[in-house]
Amino acid sequence: MEGRKPVETAGGTLAACMNFLGHLYVSGEDPLVIVGNFMADGVKGRDLSGWPAKLQQGIRMHRHIDSFTDTHPLTLQGRERLREHCGHYAGVALDLFYDHVIASNWSAIHDETPENFAQRMYALLGAHSDVMPDRARHMLPYMVEHDWLNTYATLPGIGGALAGLAKRSGAGAQLAGAETVLEEHLSAYTEECLAFLPQLQTHLSHAEVQR
Repeated sequence: MEGRKPVETAGGTLAACMNFLGHLYVSGEDPLVIVGNFMADGVKGRDLSGWPAKLQQGIRMHRHIDSFTDTHPLTLQGRERLREHCGHYAGVALDLFYDHVIASNWSAIHDETPENFAQRMYALLGAHSDVMPDRARHMLPYMVEHDWLNTYATLPGIGGALAGLAKRSGAGAQLAGAETVLEEHLSAYTEECLAFLPQLQTHLSHAEVQR
């Protein structure tokens, strides 16, 4: 959600948005809207006319999420705690922190088990990988193989994700060890994320994602 700074890796540029669970959580139930939201970081430009209508809706939803979070007081507050450790990559770390909060509090915000939700998303995204831009299509197998959506429920899982990003990118080396900030301020990040989510959902319900 938060943080537009891309991270260059040996495999290319990772999507600026790293919290895939958060985006999937607020995507609703329409398969193509979910796929559009997931792949949106790989879609450039404002002209979306070349994509089917529901994919366009998902791409616009993703962009609404990004624009809403960029200046939201709660995300700015959380990002500032990370500034000393992560510098320009504070937003990338915060994305992962929010996925941790969502995953570790899943039973309080969703009726479906996290395991079922993750497997349903992996299957849905895999079934539509042929329509995805290269970035999303190439990343998806790694996401499924390492079960990112469930791994982020633990602090070691977040630490591993941050270490992986740092290892694959010299520019993202500041991300290594940032999970210590999450551990130190876990209550604050949890409170902020769980307060932010319903505000985001309300915003999306009024956003012009249909056009």
